This record gives sequence, structure tokens and C-alpha cells, in this order.
Amino acid sequence: MKENPLIRAWLESLTVGCIECTRDWRDSEVPAVRLVGHGTKRVFSTFDRAPRHAAARRYGYFVQEDGQLIFALPDEATAEKQVYVAGDFNGWEKAVGDPAWLLQPGKLNGEAMLLWSGPAEQFWVKPHQQFKFVTAEHQWLNVPENAPNAVPGPGGNVNHELDRERTGRQFFRFKLKKPLDLSMAWRIAPAVAGVEGVPLQPGDFFFSLGTDLPLGATVRRGQTVFRLFAPRVSEVKLFLTEKPGESADVQITTLERNAEEPYIWETTQKNNLHGWFYWYQLDGVRDTTGRFDPDVKVLDPYALATVSYAGPGIVIDRARIGPADRGFVTPQWQDLIIAEAHVRDLAAHAPVALSPEERLGFTGLRKWVESPDFYLQQLGVNCVELQPVQEFDNRTREEYHWGYMTTNWFAPASSYALAPAEASGIAELQALVAAFHRRGMAVLLDVVFNHVGEPPHLLFIDKLYYFEQDARGELSNWSGCGNDVRAHAAMAKRLIIDSCKHLIETYGVDGFRFDLAELLGSDVLRDIEQALKKVKRNVILIAEPWSYRGHIAGSLRDTGWSSWNDGYRDFMRSYVRGGGTAETFEYYIKGSPWYWAKWPAQTVNYSESHDDRTWIDEITENSHHNGQSPTANDRRRTQLMAAVLFASIGIPMIAAGQDFLRSKGGVNNTYLRGDLNALDYRRLFRFPGTHAYFADWIAFRRSSAGRLLRQWERPSEGFFKVIAAPDSIACAVIYNLDGSQGRDRLLFAVNPTTVDITIPLGETLPAAVNWRQIADHERFFSGHGVQQPVESELFLPALGCGLWRGET
Repeated sequence: MKENPLIRAWLESLTVGCIECTRDWRDSEVPAVRLVGHGTKRVFSTFDRAPRHAAARRYGYFVQEDGQLIFALPDEATAEKQVYVAGDFNGWEKAVGDPAWLLQPGKLNGEAMLLWSGPAEQFWVKPHQQFKFVTAEHQWLNVPENAPNAVPGPGGNVNHELDRERTGRQFFRFKLKKPLDLSMAWRIAPAVAGVEGVPLQPGDFFFSLGTDLPLGATVRRGQTVFRLFAPRVSEVKLFLTEKPGESADVQITTLERNAEEPYIWETTQKNNLHGWFYWYQLDGVRDTTGRFDPDVKVLDPYALATVSYAGPGIVIDRARIGPADRGFVTPQWQDLIIAEAHVRDLAAHAPVALSPEERLGFTGLRKWVESPDFYLQQLGVNCVELQPVQEFDNRTREEYHWGYMTTNWFAPASSYALAPAEASGIAELQALVAAFHRRGMAVLLDVVFNHVGEPPHLLFIDKLYYFEQDARGELSNWSGCGNDVRAHAAMAKRLIIDSCKHLIETYGVDGFRFDLAELLGSDVLRDIEQALKKVKRNVILIAEPWSYRGHIAGSLRDTGWSSWNDGYRDFMRSYVRGGGTAETFEYYIKGSPWYWAKWPAQTVNYSESHDDRTWIDEITENSHHNGQSPTANDRRRTQLMAAVLFASIGIPMIAAGQDFLRSKGGVNNTYLRGDLNALDYRRLFRFPGTHAYFADWIAFRRSSAGRLLRQWERPSEGFFKVIAAPDSIACAVIYNLDGSQGRDRLLFAVNPTTVDITIPLGETLPAAVNWRQIADHERFFSGHGVQQPVESELFLPALGCGLWRGET
């Protein structure tokens, strides 16, 4: 069998394309190839060598005719202006800060790029050397998913590879007289018998295709319009029924292309079909880039309600949806104290009268929230972050799931609704949000836009458009869930933004926590922020700034996003057990300034979330990480953690139940374990002291006396003073030392070691300040108990802490 000289081919527009050979084409004649599709052949109007810099965007390098190797990075790949090229040839990390390897601003074919140039021969001394781009602050930039020279490196990283057989001379460009139809499969084939060639795929232009037309099922003026964006399908059928079920009568309508926007498929039904059920079936390109299957039922991505994870969708007349609670005043970010919680975990064992069906979802939780004994109200938090409540892929209503495998981003989870086929989840979720608001609690939703669950409906609308793929056409999987959404594609980004707008406008939510936000990218997150702030000026936006691919917290500093601080989490787990350093403590107590947080509320500080073990299971002295029966030291360390958490600048977050030492018996991953995750409220009676300690710290932080802990802007240089005990990680912190924020001062001191220590405050203490102890490691004082004075040598017992308020 003859060798295929081609490796890939793509369209740069509907009339211009590019072909890549397996290696540099050194013949003087261009390769003999042809364009084939559906039994027809198309003739190229021109076919020539492409400029060498055609390799720049995908390969990260090319070699000029004069022998200079150019490293190239698109300007939009990072907001940082100081970027270095690092690799096997310059010691990787050693290149950072070395001006010899700094990329310089430039242009290639009019496109803004960051460039480095030097003799190519130095890079061929050793074959197949690897490289990557890195910022001045050691943030390694991701290799594009479709980079042909992406290779695995040490530690599970992905790097670019240099190849002297692929230097930019392997590309050819062609032009066509007539635009290609994207709903047909096209191939570039060598003019050699027996060699199939390669598929001709849409290139980057494809992902900019989009529309501003309303999508989904829209009821207006007594009619129902169905509209779907599907750029590569050849046929779309709409299935409509008044009643769900196999025996129901189904009306089938073939959608038509919009006359002005051919990537939009639509039909208008003459009646208001509110409450009817519907789905699509699509046919289209049959190649490695498509998963079109005319027999698969596809749930409309814009369906406002659904019967189940697989559909069908339910037509909703927006005029019949009651108004959202928009009267609640969302707290300022610096005032937030968040509790992360799951709908079923809160409701499962709630000590209120509920039916078994109500305990499964929105209505049961709403009734618990309305109870005078509601746990989170007693704790005192002013914000709840609910794990996903959009439709996800549990197979039965009773099956427990964390919800991170969503199948629709508009519909409330049908398994949390009492009557899914009646779309009751809409009113139930509205009522739940309103109930939290009446309790003075903002509502954040944990949203999952980085991947989809099963069935992956978007995959059957267009696999290439909606999902990231590598150079071989395989789905990327940096989410760990089987697929990664191509969030920068215009209509994928619009889908995300429209979903969030809908959740704000229909349900009155106050903000969002974006799961694995690194996969969306900082540029997309900026666009989302800009769009959502037009709908709700003070919308709360929190990123989980990592994925299995990388971390972007540093690149979000100049945005309005806050981020979960995993460094803080890991530090706290170590610090209360005697690990870490005083310098690291100072960094985190001050709010992770500058690299992580350019403004104080840009860090969400936490020590436990739904992921992995609970706090008490992680730090317990018991074997097998089982914190069901915590030791005295476990409890003491938990209260030290709470004191540091609530004394730290930033937004504090706890996991529901953390205050009463919630344990999952040491089990690490409980995403399907409702039996382990459900809150056991009896532990409130087993550990009332720890619960009270959390509640008192929360009350103090929210009070006027705790205002120095709630910073909106970065405080003055002299605001903080941190004093470490000699040869110890025990520290004291004075807030407002310079008096820049009024007459009040706070002194917080903590000793996470197992020996008593003294901290030399000496002359650091401001003069003429009267100090009064507010709390120690066991309790807050309320007019009784022995209160420790502040002295130049401040004593702290083992696993102890103290909080003092000073007034002049």
C-alpha cells in the first residue's frame, strides 16, 4: 500500500483551504491532490505553497528561508506581556527571567504575535527537543489541543516538540471558485490509486459562525417557533407530542434553513404549544468529526424544562413563568460567608415533616429553609452555594448524584422536581431561591459548562463545533469526564451566557461558581463577566481555576472573577498539624495578595469542599482517615482552622456540616453516595461547642467589630503586622496597625504546634491602645470567663489561639 503524503487538511473559509504534508515538501513541484465529496470532484482555482508561518499557530514555531527559527505565540493566548520560551534546550525554568529567551511583540501576516528568533541549527543538536511558553510569573501556557506536535512530557504535562522534518515547508494553500457546503463530507486525496487521503475539516473560521436570533422553543403571538443552530447538518426533524410516552401521537416536522442565516434551522407552529413535549433528530456529515445519527433523539440545548436527562424537552411559554425574586440585595463580596451544600444532603435528614418525595429535591429543601430551626440560618452564613441544579444524567429520580454531569443548562434538574412532566421544577426552584433570600442568604449556583454528561446531546448537534479535539480528532478529556466543551466557539459561549442570564432572570440567583473554569479559558471568562454584568451589575462570579490541564488563577487577577484557593486549602490542612511556614501563613492571612488576588475578595478561602475527604477525615489522628469519632486534638485543630479561616482576608467558605465535624468515614470520592453525604444533624448535639465556635466567629466577622477583616480594597502597606515566634510557625497578626482605617485594631494570634510558646510583640504594639480579649481557641467571651491580657511576650498554649480588639 502506498504511503499517504498528507496528514491533515482544513478550511480557512468556505473558499480557501490549507493542506499539510507529513513532512517538509522538498520537491519543486506541488503535490498532485484533488478535492472529492459525495462522488463529485471540485477543481482548485489556485494551489500553491503556503507561507512558512502557516505553522506558527499550531506548531508554535517555524523556520524561515534564512535559517532562523521563529517561536511564535498568538497574542490572544495570554494577557501577560512577558512570555518566555522554555524547553530542553535552555533548562526549562531557568529560561524564566532570562532576557535571551523573552518573546517580543510582532506580527505575522498582520496577526499580532509574540515572537523569538535565533539560528535553527542549535535546536537540532538533539532530536525531538520539547518546549513550552511560560509567563514571567511561572504560569505555563497550554499547548493547543489541535497542535500536531503535542507530545506527553514529564509529570503528565503536554509540550510542543521540535522536528527538523516539519519546519513550515509542509503546507500548501488552495482556493475554490464556489463555497463548499459544510453539510457534505469532503476529502483531499492524492492523485494516486488506493490512497484515501484525509478529511477536509472546517478550520478556525468555523468556530466564529453564529447567530443573534432567539433559539429554542419560543412562544409569541399565539405561535411557537422552534429554532436550532446546526451548521453542518443536512436535515433536522422536529418531533412533537402533547403527551409523553411510547404510545403518544407524534407530529413530525422537517425544519427549514433560515433564508438569511443558512446555519439556522427553524419552523413555526401555528398554536401556543406550552406544555407540549419535543425533541430533534439530525442527520449530517458522516466522518471522524461528526456524530450525526438520524435515529438519536436530541434534547434541545435551549429547552427550558425536560422530563428527564434524555428528554424530551418541554415547551414553556415564558409569559406563564412567575417572576423571579429580584428584590433581594446581594451582599457585597467582602461581606460574603459561603456555605457549599447539596440540595439532597441538606434535605435528606432535615428535622421537619416532609414526604419521601419532597426530601429528594427543591420543595423539601425549601420547607427546611423556611423552618425556624434551619441549620444554615442558625450558623449565620449569608450565602449558600448549591451544587449543580441543572438537568444532569442520573438514570432514575431516586438515584443520588452530585450533578456534575449536566445534559441541559437551562432546565432545572427533573429529579429534584415533584412533577417533572409538568415542568414543576421551574416554580419549585424559584420558590427555593426566594426562601433563601427571605433568610438573608444569597444563592450561588455551581454550574458545569466545561463538559457534558450522557447522553451528550451537543455531540449529536455538532461534535467538531462544540467539543475540543486533538490533532487526531479524538475528544480531549482534561475534565476527566470524557469530553471538554469548546467554550471559545461563538455559539458555545453564547449558550453559556444565555444559560446564566436565564438563571438570573428566571430564578433570581445571585451568582455562579464555574466548575473547572480553566477549561473555558480566561478570555471566555472575561466575555462572560462582561455579558452578565449587563444583566446583574453585582453578579458574584467564582471560578474553580484549574483542571487536569493547568491553573489560571494568576491570569484572572485583572478580571472581576474570584477563585477557589486550593493553595489555601492545602496550607490549612498542613498548618494545623504543625506544617508550613510563618511566611506562608502571612501570605494567606493577608488574602493571597497580588499573584492570586489583586483585590481582597478575589480569593475564596476554604479547607473543605464536596471533593475528596471531609476536613475532619483529612486531619484526624484516627486510622484510615475516619473522623466519625474525632479526637480532642482533631476538634482543637478544627477550631484553629475556623479561627484562621474567618480571620483571613478574602471570602471564607465552609462545607455544610463542617462546623459539626461532618465525616464520610474516610471515603474519598462520594459523588454517588447519598448515604454518606446526607447531613447527620445529630452531630450538632454531639459537637455543640465546635458548631457554636464557628457560629460565633461568623457573627463576629459580619459585625461592625469585624469590619477590619472585610476589606474591599487592598489595605495600606502598614495595615498589617505579622510577628512570628522564634523558630516556630506560631504567629500574631495586628490589623490596622497604622490606624489608616480608624481607631479600632485587632490582634489575632495562633499556635498550631503541640508545645506552648510565647510571641515577642515588644514595641510592635501601638501605644495607648486598650486591648480586650474577644475569643480564644474554645469560645467567644460574653462577659464571663478568664480573659488573657496582651503583653509584650504573648503566651499561647499548644493548639491555641486568641483574638483581641484594641481601641484608642
